[in-house]
Amino acid sequence: MVALATRDAARTTRAGLWGWMLFDWAAQPFFTVVTTFIFGPYFVSRMASDPATGQAVWGYGVALAGFVIAVLSPVLGSIADQTGARKPWIAGFAAVKIICLCLLWFAAPGSSLFWVVLLFSLASVAAEFSTVFNDSMMPRLVPSAEVGRLSNLAWGLGYLGGMIVLIFVVLFLSASPETGRTLLGSAPLWGLDPAQGEDARASAPISGLWYFLFILPMFWFTPDQKRGLAVRQAVRRGMSELRSTLREVRTRPGILRFLVARMIYQDGVGALLALGGTFAAAMFGWSITEIGLFGIILNVVAILGCVVAAKLDVSLGSKRVVTISLVLLLIALVGIVSTGPGFTLFLVDLGTADSHGLFGTAAEKAYLVYGLLIGVAFGPVQASSRSYLARSVPIEDAGRYFGIYALAGRATSFLAPFSVATVTAWSGSPRLGMAVIAVFFVVGLGVLRGTPYPAGGGSD
Repeated sequence: MVALATRDAARTTRAGLWGWMLFDWAAQPFFTVVTTFIFGPYFVSRMASDPATGQAVWGYGVALAGFVIAVLSPVLGSIADQTGARKPWIAGFAAVKIICLCLLWFAAPGSSLFWVVLLFSLASVAAEFSTVFNDSMMPRLVPSAEVGRLSNLAWGLGYLGGMIVLIFVVLFLSASPETGRTLLGSAPLWGLDPAQGEDARASAPISGLWYFLFILPMFWFTPDQKRGLAVRQAVRRGMSELRSTLREVRTRPGILRFLVARMIYQDGVGALLALGGTFAAAMFGWSITEIGLFGIILNVVAILGCVVAAKLDVSLGSKRVVTISLVLLLIALVGIVSTGPGFTLFLVDLGTADSHGLFGTAAEKAYLVYGLLIGVAFGPVQASSRSYLARSVPIEDAGRYFGIYALAGRATSFLAPFSVATVTAWSGSPRLGMAVIAVFFVVGLGVLRGTPYPAGGGSD
C-alpha cells in the first residue's frame, strides 16, 4: 500500500475536515433533487410529449454532460497539480453550476427541451469538475488508514443533505395539480402553482442556494495547497503531465485494471441514478410527491449504508465493499425492470387492486423494496471506489490520478444513458432501455474481480 504522508494530515483541524465533508453535503441536492427525484421526473412526465420521448431526451442530456466530463476531467486534474490551489477552480465551477440551476426555474411546460437539457448538462459538468478538485484534496487531509472512513462518512453526510432538501420540497412545495395542496394539506410556499410545474422548477434554484451556502466552510477552514504555476504555464505542464500519467498508468496494471473496472460499473451506476426516478414516475404515473417520498426513503437507507460501509471499508477493505455494493445494485436493477402494474419478477402476479393512497398497489410496494437495495448500495460503491484509489497513489500525484479517476468514471459515462435512451427510443419501451444497465454491472464486476487491492500493487 502506498503510504500517505501524515505531516499534512496532522495540520488538518476538525473544522477543516468538516469543511471538506460539507462539500458533499452541499453538492448532493443537485443529484438527489434535480437529477433524480424532482426535476428529472418533471421533465420526463410534464415537459416532454410522452414518457418515452422524455426519457430519451433526458438520457441524451446526461450523455452529453458525460462526454464533456470524460474529455476534460483528466486535463483539469493534471492542471490542478501544477497550479496547486484547488479552491479557485471549485469557486469558478460553482458559479457556473449555480447560474444554470437558477435559470432552470424558467423551464415551464411548453418550453424548449433543448435549452433546458443544455442548462442541466452544463450544471452537471460544473458539478463533476468541482468534485474532481475536491476529491483530490482528500489524501492530504488524513492518514491512509482513515481515508475510507472519511470518504464514506462524507458521502453519507451528502445523502443527508440531499434528503433534507428533498423533504423540504415534498412537504412544503410539491402539491397536487388537481387540489393545489401539499402532502401536509396546505398551499405551497410562496404561492407556487403546481399546474405550471413551479414546485418542481423551484427545486433547481433551491439546490443552487444550498450549494452556495454550504461550500463556504470548505473555503474558510479546509487547508489548500500553496499556489504553484500560473494558469497558462499550468495548462502546458498539465497537458504534458497528463500524457506522462497515461503512459505511467499503462505500466501499473493494477491501477489500470481498477480504472477500467470503474469506468464500466460507474457508467451503470450513473445511468441508474440519473434515470431510475424518471423510470418509476413514467411506469406508475407517480406524482412529484410520490417520487419525492421514494427519494426520501432511498436517502435514509443510503445514509445508513454509508455509515455501515465506513466501518466495513476499514475491516474488509474498499474492494470488498465495492463488490458487495455492485451485486446489490444488480439485484435491484433486475427487480425494478421486472416490475410493472400488477406484477413483479415478470411472472409473479400481484393483482391490480389500488388503495388510491400513496404507493397504493402491491407492485408499487415491491418497487419500493428494490429501491431499498439501491439505497443501501449506491453510496458505498462510489465512496469506497474513491478511497480505493486514494489508498493506491502517492499524495503528490493525487490531482492527476483523480483526474484520470474522473476520466475512468466518465470516459464512457455517455454510453449507458445513450444506450438506454437509444433502446428506449427504438423500442418505445423504457423497461427494455433500463435493462441495458445490467451489462455494465456484470462486466464491471468481472474486471474488478482480478484487480489487486490496493491497486498500486499487492493482492486482495
